[in-house]
Amino acid sequence: MSRREERAIAIPLAGGTRALEGIYIAGLDADSVGVVIAPPHPLYGGSMDSPVVNEVAYAARAAGLASLRFNWRGVGASAGSPSGDAADADADYCAALDHLLETLSGTLVAAGYSFGAAAAARVAVSEPRVRRLLLVAPPPALLDPALLSSFSGEVRIAAGAEDRIAPADELAGVAAALPRGRCEVIPAADHFFGSGLADLGRVAASFFEGTRTR
Repeated sequence: MSRREERAIAIPLAGGTRALEGIYIAGLDADSVGVVIAPPHPLYGGSMDSPVVNEVAYAARAAGLASLRFNWRGVGASAGSPSGDAADADADYCAALDHLLETLSGTLVAAGYSFGAAAAARVAVSEPRVRRLLLVAPPPALLDPALLSSFSGEVRIAAGAEDRIAPADELAGVAAALPRGRCEVIPAADHFFGSGLADLGRVAASFFEGTRTR
């Protein structure tokens, strides 16, 4: 098996008695940048099997980055009960981030889709090794503009032109207010990217390009 193929892992939660289900793909070398990718809302079918989450993971692999995507508590083989609570989402994201921090020596990218993007944004601001944020279709109501503005790294927001849950014009305004923010609008895509998935992959790949050993 190639060391860059997908590998199922268990991500310990705080206390060490429970774990989240995850899929890890190694980077090209030990100094590779790593990406943690959070899925959408667990109470609405959100899991790491989401085509959007997979597309971001494959873009990271193509760029030579390591990636870790995971299931929220209570989803798939992850322990616990499903929860839409932000504190639970942040704890789950922190567990995945901590796992990658221990695995890799390089910097990290925090990424997520929809509900998962909001969790990534909240957690990233408190971890110095997270230097970039990739937020796919984050509902504006779930974002804290003041908190996001405190993130000193580069922020890329991907928005679907036809998304009514995370409207592209609102997200463009969020990105414009950030020190290093940019919004990429994907034509014909709605919140679920039934159309435009390949374009999303290209946006993610472009963002990841050149980050492998930073």
